[in-house]
Amino acid sequence: MVAANPLDLSRRAVAGGFADPVFDAQAVFSAILGALSRPGTIVDTGARASPPAPLSPAQGAALLALGDADTPVHVGDAGETLEAWLGFQTGARLVGAAEARFAVVPCFDRACLETFPLGTLGYPDRSATLLVEVASFGSGEALRLSGPGISGETTVRISGLGNDFVAARRTNRALFPCGLDLVLTCGTEILGLPRTTIVEEA
Repeated sequence: MVAANPLDLSRRAVAGGFADPVFDAQAVFSAILGALSRPGTIVDTGARASPPAPLSPAQGAALLALGDADTPVHVGDAGETLEAWLGFQTGARLVGAAEARFAVVPCFDRACLETFPLGTLGYPDRSATLLVEVASFGSGEALRLSGPGISGETTVRISGLGNDFVAARRTNRALFPCGLDLVLTCGTEILGLPRTTIVEEA
């Protein structure tokens, strides 16, 4: 593989971040918090970030808002450009899956439960939060959600989750208080599914 031109790499690392770092980070953090506290609610982060591939705009915005020098991030197929961009924009370092606090993955399945930190009974907050890009919100598989933050139950439609998603979520919830939290993304939109949310086929 040919190494990227250092000057070109530097230029791409600087581009695509928040125009107003403080305001944009606060807005995106608030959006993520709202999505996780009200599972099933779709929240638009806006066109605040233009990250390198393979990140979507919402995934890039989330990492800009949540990442810092003490935040290990895992992106399976990250290249030099993404590593430079994350390093410049947030100070976050790319790590292996077993060390990740935040991870960008192509799908959520039971293999994730064997790969990423689940936390411990004493420190359940030491688990990873996974960012998963999906094909669309509003079409595709119908899922019934219930649990904290949901009045009764709600139904969402999400396309591109994969065949093992519901079974993996069931296994994940059985690990409570340990387990993985999910932030589903689609373009600039996000939908939170914390470990406490019950996900069933509708």
